[in-house]
Amino acid sequence: MQEQLGQASEIYNLVVAFLVNYSFQILGAILILIIGIYLAGKISNWLFGFCQSKNLDITLSRFIANVVKLLFILMVGIIALGNIGISVTPFVAAIGALSLGAGLALQGLLSNYGAGLNIILTRPFVVGDTICVQGVTGVVTEVTLAFTILLDEDDVRITIPNKHIVGEVIHNSGPVSLVEIDFQVAPDTDVPGVLKTAMEAVRATDGLDDETNALFGVSKLSGAGLEISGRIWVPTEKYFHYKYAIIEGLHDRLRAAEVTLVIPAQEVRLQQD
Repeated sequence: MQEQLGQASEIYNLVVAFLVNYSFQILGAILILIIGIYLAGKISNWLFGFCQSKNLDITLSRFIANVVKLLFILMVGIIALGNIGISVTPFVAAIGALSLGAGLALQGLLSNYGAGLNIILTRPFVVGDTICVQGVTGVVTEVTLAFTILLDEDDVRITIPNKHIVGEVIHNSGPVSLVEIDFQVAPDTDVPGVLKTAMEAVRATDGLDDETNALFGVSKLSGAGLEISGRIWVPTEKYFHYKYAIIEGLHDRLRAAEVTLVIPAQEVRLQQD
């Protein structure tokens, strides 16, 4: 019992001596750390707002603000450790060794971060663009270091690891996409009238107006008839909505104008010995 009391007394004396000798340094380090974290947040928010005021891409703005915040907190941490007499040199060596082991164990994750940094710096697309990559299409809603989030026309969130984006063929259609329509009419059809009817069908589509960029013309001549092709640029976010609406409206107007649509036919002959 006496031995246990003696050990407790020694521990108590050590704690008291430590607090007496280092209490002000510890309080100073804690105060420095709190103030540093607060200032880091303020500087990060100010820098993000400054980048946005200069019309910098939101993804790049967030990346710059977060990197500056992290570096500022790291600097404050070093100052706080130095205030209580702890050298950071052993920590730097330990961090280097741990980084090597972590790099070998987390190659896939690190490759995502490297690819994300490449996307943020080179900016093949930005938030708000509509891209097609790896067989999926959607509006870019968020770009992080690890992954990119797309939102398709069915409101499905698609998360793609960045390493599957960098090095792939990316189709960036931007805010508008091209709708292509082809149909055939009889050889004796009034072509100018058909083209006018087609343009009217596009303009009458709900959500489109006279400013919509559209083009119709004869793309092919054949013995069966004339092939009319149309190219209409519609908002990407509702690509299929506008495509179906245009085709439906075009069919109704051509039918009302008594325009004969030609169905391509093939003649098959069977030969017998």
